[in-house]
Amino acid sequence: MLPYVVQPGDTLLRIARRFHIHAAALLAANPRLSPAAPIAPGLLVFIPEQNASCYCVQPCDTVLGVAERFSLSVHALLAANPRLDPKQLVPGQLVTLPESEGCSSIVDARGEYGPAELEQDLAALEKSYPFLHVQTIGASVLGLPLYALRLGDGGRKLHINAAMHANEWITTPLLMRFVEELAAAGARGGRMADLDVRQALGEVTLWVVPLVNPDGVKLAQEGLQPDHPLYHELLQWNHGSRRFRRWKANARGVDLNDQFPAFWEEEVKRRAADGPGRRDYPGPAPLSEPEARALVDLTAAERFDMAIALHTQGQEIYWNYRGYEPPESEGLARAFGLASGYKSVKLTGSDAGYKDWFIYEYRKPGFTVELGSGVNPLALDCFEDVYDELKPMLMRAIRYLAGQ
Repeated sequence: MLPYVVQPGDTLLRIARRFHIHAAALLAANPRLSPAAPIAPGLLVFIPEQNASCYCVQPCDTVLGVAERFSLSVHALLAANPRLDPKQLVPGQLVTLPESEGCSSIVDARGEYGPAELEQDLAALEKSYPFLHVQTIGASVLGLPLYALRLGDGGRKLHINAAMHANEWITTPLLMRFVEELAAAGARGGRMADLDVRQALGEVTLWVVPLVNPDGVKLAQEGLQPDHPLYHELLQWNHGSRRFRRWKANARGVDLNDQFPAFWEEEVKRRAADGPGRRDYPGPAPLSEPEARALVDLTAAERFDMAIALHTQGQEIYWNYRGYEPPESEGLARAFGLASGYKSVKLTGSDAGYKDWFIYEYRKPGFTVELGSGVNPLALDCFEDVYDELKPMLMRAIRYLAGQ
């Protein structure tokens, strides 16, 4: 067995993914590990042996090309070759090929997906698809970058955001999987859900903010570590527990989806939260949090024609807001429901969410989609099923804006 020292940010699933093994094998080799508890940095764990072979890099090889050739994920290839420069392969060098699991995509959802995974995948996607543009639109409370992706150059604009609530982080890899699949279809001039992607991206520009709440996601995935700059405050707000699996808020204990200036004062009364906590605290004022401000600034600059906020769970689509929604919203929600199997719901008694503000401010179609069913955080075992529900819904939105 290979000894490995747990690093900051490691989890059971992240270690398993890095070494291209199943989490059950890692647990069997380390019986003191718990699948539900954070793993302390510095702990020595043992990695079961895996079958591997070598490949000699050829001229013009890229990391993505080698991964695709041998049905590997980019994550697995880089994990097996920690000294490999992903931006420049040298002809003649030997790389280790771990045992294939049949995954050749960049986005790998076999483990927790947070800010580190997102940043690595954004770099790989930009390199693989030069027409996909990534930019920083702001920073979180703790200074982590907030990224936006732009795909297409059409006059009609669709915005999708994910992971506004920390324990709903599965929405990030789901959305990133969609972006990668859409970019790949556009690159090869192919079709997706019977839609000519290259033609559609000439009519529609897709703007994606895949991870609105990076600080909260790190807490939800990794728990609270002693070196956290807000350690004592967060410990108090979380009732003394260092486990943050159920945490929805950002690093200041503010629920970001209660932050938007759409009858915010009504939401404050409804929530009646007495201060920061894991959920439902709207903050001291609308847009007090940098994550919410960044989303508002991007929306104001781009004037999207439609906005979709991805959450979990419930298999429902919310489409209205206090009668400010345009007439087509209800029909679009029904169409999305037919595509996904979800229920279209006319929601009451909710204010200050991103969808609410978008409809109130711009009178354009805005939607909150509650993906999957179960208990948050949704288990990664349901990823493929939820993606099969999400993909046709988003394609239906693109088709509508493209006029097809």
